[in-house]
Amino acid sequence: MKTQVLWLALLALALAGPARAADSKLKACFIYVGPVGDIGWSYAHDEARKLTEKALPGLTTQYVEAVPEGQALPVIDRLVKGGCNVVFTTSFGFMDQTLEAAKKYPQVVFAHTSGFKRAPNMATFMADFYQVYYLNGLMAGALTTSGKVGYVAAFPIPELKRHISAFALGVRAVKPNATVNVKWINAWVSPVKAREAAEALIAEGNDVLAFTEDTATVVQVAGRRKVPSFAHYSPMHRFAPDFVVSGQLVHWEKIYIDFLSKVRDGTYAPGKLRDVDYWWLLREGAVEMGGQPGMPINPKYVEALKKAQMTVGGKQVSVYDRVMELLKDMSSSKPTFDPFTGPLQDRHGVTRLPADKTMTVQELNQMQWVVPGVVGPVADEPR
Repeated sequence: MKTQVLWLALLALALAGPARAADSKLKACFIYVGPVGDIGWSYAHDEARKLTEKALPGLTTQYVEAVPEGQALPVIDRLVKGGCNVVFTTSFGFMDQTLEAAKKYPQVVFAHTSGFKRAPNMATFMADFYQVYYLNGLMAGALTTSGKVGYVAAFPIPELKRHISAFALGVRAVKPNATVNVKWINAWVSPVKAREAAEALIAEGNDVLAFTEDTATVVQVAGRRKVPSFAHYSPMHRFAPDFVVSGQLVHWEKIYIDFLSKVRDGTYAPGKLRDVDYWWLLREGAVEMGGQPGMPINPKYVEALKKAQMTVGGKQVSVYDRVMELLKDMSSSKPTFDPFTGPLQDRHGVTRLPADKTMTVQELNQMQWVVPGVVGPVADEPR
């Protein structure tokens, strides 16, 4: 009798073991708005996916690239049917369909990049560049001789409005009368439109370029025309080594590893995500200043930035020293500086932030206005 009971117990364990193992399997799936070879946004997300898979044994991943905004739901349906229990949607325009999918699949964990809508099983996350854009703006302000800095922009969404505004605040902290001249191309990935916009900006007298478009096209155009530029999202120094001053680099893996580790240990689960919003910056190591890792400023521009002067607290300091000082401060555990600290007005003279107040994450995520110095039409801009 005892032998029979023992045999039955061992059989139950044998049957239960694989079931528990199967239940614990974690499959994370990623939806990208662009191709993984774009060198920009989607490329950076996919590089992070690979690093995350290596860092978390047992994790399996899958991705779908080049999904147009507004067409994410059928892709999510397919991924969930394929066993994905965590779905990352990585473009602002996927927000509403991700929320719809979260309601449709209440037992699946969803996380959406750059948006502001959440649900019990849908979190939000962002590795944001506004601090780095301000620092890049300081350098652009020091390097422009015409006082005109060009910006090739994808779509007029809150993310770009705060990035362009932070960049303009930096430019005008060095040259108060300088302008940031924006050309919208209404595309995330369009080398043709990006090239045309960059060429037009240079022809109009802009002698420094920055951009939001997911290829290295603007950097390449600037290099051919011998115009300083700032790389976007991925290491682009190699495309124009003499003309990429700095840029923004992202480390999405910092967020992915943390998030999926918490899913695995049960901290994050359906029903627990409504208040989960990652807003990771320099302090968390989610972003980095530079045109390539480990090189905050191209050495070819250090001397010019050291010679350039700006006024801080009534004193003259070099732009280089100011950039490095603020980079250190904003990378610390308790930053004391934030570019979006009042008083701030929009470019129409409306006060948007009173003195000594700093914009909240919610305000930054829903920002529709732009600061003085930004030139060009801006859709949905309040008056």
